[in-house]
Order: sequence, then structure tokens, then C-alpha cells
Amino acid sequence: MPPSSPQLSPGQRVAWHRLRRGLSQEVLAGLVGRTADWLGKVENDRAPLDRLSVISSLAEALGVPLIALIGDHSHHGHHEETDVHVAQIRSVLMDYRQISPVFPFADNNGEQPDLRFLRNEAETVMGAYQASDYSRVFRGLPDLLAQAQTAVRVYEGEQRRRAGALLALACQACAMILTKVGEPDLAWIATERGMKAAFDYGDLPLQGSLMRSGVHSLHSRGQHETAVALTGEAASYLRREQGSRPTNTRLLSVYGTLLLPGAVAAARNGDRASAMEYLKEAERVASRLGRDANHLWTAFGPTNVLLHRATVAASLGDPRAVLELGVGVDTAALPRERRVRHLFDVAGAFADVNQIPSAVERMLEAERLAVSHVHRHVTSHQIVVRMMRTKAGRRDRRLADLAHRMGMF
Repeated sequence: MPPSSPQLSPGQRVAWHRLRRGLSQEVLAGLVGRTADWLGKVENDRAPLDRLSVISSLAEALGVPLIALIGDHSHHGHHEETDVHVAQIRSVLMDYRQISPVFPFADNNGEQPDLRFLRNEAETVMGAYQASDYSRVFRGLPDLLAQAQTAVRVYEGEQRRRAGALLALACQACAMILTKVGEPDLAWIATERGMKAAFDYGDLPLQGSLMRSGVHSLHSRGQHETAVALTGEAASYLRREQGSRPTNTRLLSVYGTLLLPGAVAAARNGDRASAMEYLKEAERVASRLGRDANHLWTAFGPTNVLLHRATVAASLGDPRAVLELGVGVDTAALPRERRVRHLFDVAGAFADVNQIPSAVERMLEAERLAVSHVHRHVTSHQIVVRMMRTKAGRRDRRLADLAHRMGMF
């Protein structure tokens, strides 16, 4: 099951399937020879549903298999597909040939990957990530990562430097997608591998980009204080290395976007002052750029900084500030992935103030933009769970249908 799906009781499953079928409690209760009061207690877990004969009657009346009410704990659908792809990525990351100096006998079988093909594939995968096309990202990543690792081992000189940059990009793509599907530990391994490649081959913007992925990985697994510390040290390093050299828009974008997850991590750590400081610095950098841009797939600019102000407000537990900052912002120029994440923030804020219909509408808007993103992202599951547990959410058929499409019951 997805990591944040609710473990629904049989009674709760009855409620959601009844809602999806459009049946009232009176009608369903009548179909199984019971009272509406009994069914209401069952659905709210105030009366046990532990007799197989009764559960079978309810399943027949609802037109669903018995397993749909008692629960099937095996993975299925797109979640099973995600698990397969994650396993493939894990296998490549754990390949002993990745650390070939330790295993000098590792055989490369004479393979010499085409660096131009790898560059095109890396750009395709990163573009697919920003377009929220998770299926394309997962399909391309294992082979891209494996071939980039091989290229670093077999090439020398300038070709090896280019291969190292491609390996860093592949690892960053791994880290980004893995945090989204609830695999922060594996994302950290990918980040570490990518950061090593970026440092080995001297690409400063890629170094900063991988540091940003490291911040994401750390605060995704709840290590907020460590994530804040990494942000501070990484920002200082980038400023020092840039020094008096001419402004580089790639590096400026990477530096600015590094500050944004740092602000979120500080907020989640309860450090409002640091969060505001990072946001203020990010605004200054965005002003220097002067517009929204997407250098090195950062999607950095004034609009993204504004969206992160809303994310920080959410992390500080201030949903009304999220709505004041986030509702009505024009995100059309940003990559789809960033637009969807903003809709998650706004939907979560509406759920927090118990405006469930508005929250559901934002989640449906996100689903229209990017189906696989909504269906697979750990945050979307968390938001839907919260709504399903509210009184208004239990009455919203649109929410029931969405949860069903997400494989949550």
C-alpha cells in the first residue's frame, strides 16, 4: 500500500463504497435487513462488523468483492508499479561496481555508453519530472543511472568529466522522485552519490543542486535541524566559491532555490526566524534574476519564492496565512510539478480550516494537471487521509471517488 494510505476498518470501507454508489444509509441497511442506526454505528466504528455473513451481505449489496471490505494489504495498481521501479533504482544504486576502486576486478564488459544519448535521456527525465510524468521518470531512471555509472568507470579525461556531470544529474533525478514517493533514505543515498560525482568533476552549480536535494531528503525524513544546518553550510560554500567571478545565472538560480527547502526545514523545526531569513535572501536573489526561470531545472524566480512563503506558513501551522498568500497566485509559467505542489499546500490549508469542498476542488484540479503525481505522491495521500477523517469529508462523494482512484480503499 502507499505509505500514507489509511488502514481503513471494514466499517469505514462500507461507508466509502456506499458513498461512491450514491446509496443512503437507509437504503443500504434495508438491503441487508438492518436499521440505518445500526449501519451508522458500523460506519463510525461504534459497532463491530466482525461476522463474515454480514460483511458478505454488505459486499453483495454494494456490488464489490468481499476483499474490498475486509481489506487487501498487498500492493496493487500504480502503487505496485512504483514499488517495482523503486526496487530497480535500489538495485542500481547498490551495484558494487559503483565503488569500483574498492573492487578493481569489476568487469565493464567493454561497454562504452554514448554520452550524447545519455545527455538527451537525462534532459528528458528531468523534463518529465517537472511535467509530473512519474511513469516516464521511473521508466528512464534505472537505465540512465546504470549507464552513467558505467561511463564514469570507462572514460578518461574530458569524457569522464562529462560522464560525471551526467551521473550527478541522474542521481539528482533519483533523489527528487524518491522523496516524492516516500523513500527519503534511498533518496539520501542517491544524493550522496550524485554529490560525490559533482565534486569529483568540479561542477559548482551541480554541487549546489545536489546539496538542495540533500536538504529535501533530510527534512523529508524528519531531520529538520540537520537540513537547516546543511542549508547554511551549503549556502556559505556557494557564496565563497562564486567569490568575485561574474554572475552565473545557473549558479544564482541554484543558490536561490537551495534557500527555499532550507526555509521549509527551518519552519518545520519551529525556527521562524531562520525560515524568514532564508526567504528574504531568496527574494533578493530572485530580484537579481529579475524573472521566473528554469536554469538547471530549478524553476526559480519571484513566483516560486512567493509559493514557498505559503509552504513555510503551512509548515508553521498557519493555514489562513497559506490561503492569504497562495490563493489566486498565477502559477501558469511554472513547471507542472511545482504548480501541483502548490495546489497541495492550498488544499491542505483549506482542509485545516474545515473547508473540505474547497480542499477537494484543489486536489481535483491537481489531478487534472497531473494524474500520476497526485496518485503516487506521499503528500497527496496525507491530505486525502485528513479530509476522509472529517465529518464533511465523509459526506463528499468526489473525495470518495478520488481516494478510490488513488488506490486508498
